[in-house]
Amino acid sequence: MKAVRDAVPIDAVVSEYLQLRNAGGGNLKGLCPFHDEKSPSFQVSPAKGLFYCFGCQEGGDTVDFVMKIDHLSFAETIERLAAQAGITLRYEEGGYTPGRQQGERIRLVEAHKHAAKFYAEQLGSPEAEIGRQFLASRGFGQDAAEHFGVGYSPAGWDHLTRFLRGKGFSDKELILSGLAQESRGGRPIDRFRGRLMWPIRDITGEVVGFGARKLRDDDNGPKYLNTPETPLYRKSQVLYGIDLAKKDIAKTSRAVVVEGYTDVMACHLAGVTTAIATCGTAFAGDHIKILRRLLMDNSGAEVVFTFDGDAAGQKAALRAFEDDQKFAAETSIAITPGGMDPCELRLAEGDAAVQALVDSRTPLFAFAIRHVVGRHNLDTAEGRAAALEAAAPIVSNIKNSSIQHEYAVQLAGMLGILDTQFVVRRVGQLAKWARDRGQQPAPGRGRAAAPPAPAAPQEPVRRGPALNLRSPVALTERELLKLALQRPELVAPAFDAYGEDEFTAAPYVAVRRAIEEAGGVTGAPADYLTRVRDAAPDDTVRAMITELAVEAIRHKNVDEVYAGIQLVQVRLRAVERRIQEVQGSLIRLGSRPDPEHLAAVQNELWVLEQYARSLKDRGAAAL
Repeated sequence: MKAVRDAVPIDAVVSEYLQLRNAGGGNLKGLCPFHDEKSPSFQVSPAKGLFYCFGCQEGGDTVDFVMKIDHLSFAETIERLAAQAGITLRYEEGGYTPGRQQGERIRLVEAHKHAAKFYAEQLGSPEAEIGRQFLASRGFGQDAAEHFGVGYSPAGWDHLTRFLRGKGFSDKELILSGLAQESRGGRPIDRFRGRLMWPIRDITGEVVGFGARKLRDDDNGPKYLNTPETPLYRKSQVLYGIDLAKKDIAKTSRAVVVEGYTDVMACHLAGVTTAIATCGTAFAGDHIKILRRLLMDNSGAEVVFTFDGDAAGQKAALRAFEDDQKFAAETSIAITPGGMDPCELRLAEGDAAVQALVDSRTPLFAFAIRHVVGRHNLDTAEGRAAALEAAAPIVSNIKNSSIQHEYAVQLAGMLGILDTQFVVRRVGQLAKWARDRGQQPAPGRGRAAAPPAPAAPQEPVRRGPALNLRSPVALTERELLKLALQRPELVAPAFDAYGEDEFTAAPYVAVRRAIEEAGGVTGAPADYLTRVRDAAPDDTVRAMITELAVEAIRHKNVDEVYAGIQLVQVRLRAVERRIQEVQGSLIRLGSRPDPEHLAAVQNELWVLEQYARSLKDRGAAAL
C-alpha cells in the first residue's frame, strides 16, 4: 500500500478539492473541507505526504484524506488511488474479480465512465442528427461537443443497459447508479432515451451523473431530466463545469454562476472560463462551500450571478442575495439584456457580448436595494417612508463603513429625500442596533453583515489533552518533537537517548514513545513518518503526530544549531527537575541520615549540577 500512497502526491490530490497556497516552510494552506472556517487553517506537507487542520484537528495521509472527503472505505480508496497512478493491484484469495472485489463507489464511477463514452459515440449516429441540429442551433459544433463530452442516448429501451452488461456490470449496479430503472416487468431499462446528454462531473473530473434534454415532441418527460439521487450523485453538491472551471476560478478569484448546461458551454467558449451551473436545483449552501474552498475567501474574490431580466430571473437573484452573507467574496449580478440567457446572447451578438455581460456586473446588495425600492410608490410621502424602512436594513448590513455611507447617500437620492443626513443617520442607527445585539458582519470589503447567531460559536473540540503552549517548557518540547518528526537527521543520534520522562506533557510522552517504537530518528528510513503514525496506540496520538509533522517549525533557519538548542533546553530542564527532586530527598533524610545513603544522594546531586553547568556552558557539545 506504500507504493500507492507514494505514487500520488498529496498536494495533487487535495488541490482537486480546494485551492492551496504557500504557507511557508514547504507547506501549503487552504480552507478546510471538513469544517466551515473563514481563514485557512488546513495545511498540507507535500514532503511528508500529510495534511492537518489546526481548526478541527482532522489529519492524516493521502489515503486518510480521500477516505474522509469522499466517504470511501479503505479498499475503495486504495483502488481509486491505484487507478489514478496506473498501479495494478494484486488481490489475495483467488485473484481479481471486478464485480466481486471492487468497492461500490469505484464500480459506479466505472459504469458512468463507460456510459459517458457510449453516449459520446452515439452522438455521431444517424439517429442523433436531431441532437446535432439542436447543438448547431445553439452555436455548438463537434469540437464543442467533444470538449464538454456531450452525447446522445438512443431511443430504444435498453441500448445502454445491454452495453454495460457486456462490460460486466450487474443489473443491481445499473439501477443503483441511476443509469437504468426497473420496467413494469421488473427488468432494467435505460433511464435516458432519445435525449441529448451532458455528463456531470465532480470537482475531480469523475462523471457522477448526467443531465438529459428532450429533443422530440413525442417525449412526454420533462424538458430536462437529471440523474436521481445516488451514492455518487447529490444534486445539491455538484456544480456543472466545476472540473473545467476550478483552476481559473482559483487563479482569477472569480466564479460566474449561470443557469444551464448550454450557458456554461457558451461562457467557456466565449472566454469566460470560470462559469459553472447548478444541476436542476437552486444555488445553495453546499454549492457555496465548494466555491469558498476554491476562492479561499480572500477580500478580492468575487462571485458573479447571471440571471435573465424577467420576473423569474429577478426572483432567482433575490434568492442568491439571501445567501450573500455566506460568502466572504463579493457577490455581484449581471442581468442579461432582453431576457436572453448567455447562450442566446453569444448566438445573437458574439463572444464579446458575453464577456461584456460579466464585466458589467452590479454589486448584489445594490441590486437588492433597487428591487426593494422599486416595490413602493415614491410619489407619496408614505411610499417613500415605507421604501426607506425596507431598504435601510440592507444598507446597514454593509460592513465597510465608507461603502455603507455611500449607499446611504445613494438611497436618499433614489427615494427623493432631500435631507440626505436623515437617511444616513437612520442607516447608522440600524447598524448600531445590530452591533449592540451582537450581530457580526461577514468578512471581506463592503460585505453585508451576517444575521445574529442563536448562540455563540463553540470552539472546536480537541481530540486529546489540553496543552499550555504559553509555557516555554511545552513550546520547547513541541519544537523538539517537530524536529524529530520533520528533520530527524538534525537531532540524531542524541534524541534517541532521551527518555520519556524528559517530556512533561502526556501527549508528547506518547509521541516520544511512538518514535521509539518506530525505530528512532537515527537512520530514519523513507517511510519513517508512516512507521511512527502506525506505532501510535490510538487515533488521538496519531492525530498529534500528524499535527506535529505538519506544523511549521518556529524558526527561519532550521539547522543543526537550532536543533541543538532545542535538545539542550529539553535536557537541561529535565536535569533541573531532577536536581529539585534530589534536593528534596536530601532534605527528607533529616539530621541523622545513613552515611552511605547520604553520600550517594550528595554524589548524584553533584553530578547533576555539573552536567547542568556543562549544558549551559557548552550547549549541544555536552549532550
